[in-house]
Amino acid sequence: MKKLALYPVEKIDELTSPDVHEDISVLSSALNVFTDFKKVTPLVIESNTSAVNVEHLMQKSHVRLKLVIDNADRFIGLISFESLHNQEILKRVAAGHQREQLSVADFMIPKEDLKAIDYEDLSYARIGDVIETLKSAGQQHCLVLDRVNHAICGVLSANDIARRLKLAVDVSTPNSFASIFEVISNSQQPSVLQSPQPHV
Repeated sequence: MKKLALYPVEKIDELTSPDVHEDISVLSSALNVFTDFKKVTPLVIESNTSAVNVEHLMQKSHVRLKLVIDNADRFIGLISFESLHNQEILKRVAAGHQREQLSVADFMIPKEDLKAIDYEDLSYARIGDVIETLKSAGQQHCLVLDRVNHAICGVLSANDIARRLKLAVDVSTPNSFASIFEVISNSQQPSVLQSPQPHV
């Protein structure tokens, strides 16, 4: 055994991330923008948690999506930062609900209303295919499903796609995917309409 040298952390030293040195485009594998729950623990929240508190916590931690679980830890839906926006809370209050009594369950998208992309399809798809799919569905987030094992294995997010493609798009707006698609269409990147190739 030997001791390793310890060096000072300099002012110019910054955090790195896996995508810093990788250039991707709409023709890159869709797996580049896939959050894999085998590698990243999904962010969960209990359905009876105060909606007001969760909205504040999500804003503070820059989290835009959480998976909702019941008191038995079963997955029952999705909650997005957009659906918890203060205006949405105020609408419920105006309708006669007590602000303090509103919970995540009042704003979540229930499991039975969700659509998901199959992981097998995703593994052969390109980022452009994902954008087209979610744009037509009008969704900012989409679960990825292992249909063989009936397992939810990950998620796709407009925020992640915009960040990875280095697009100047405000993903907090309802027209996020339309905006992303417009930016891509006006860029010099190749068309996304070519047939996808198997991921290598």
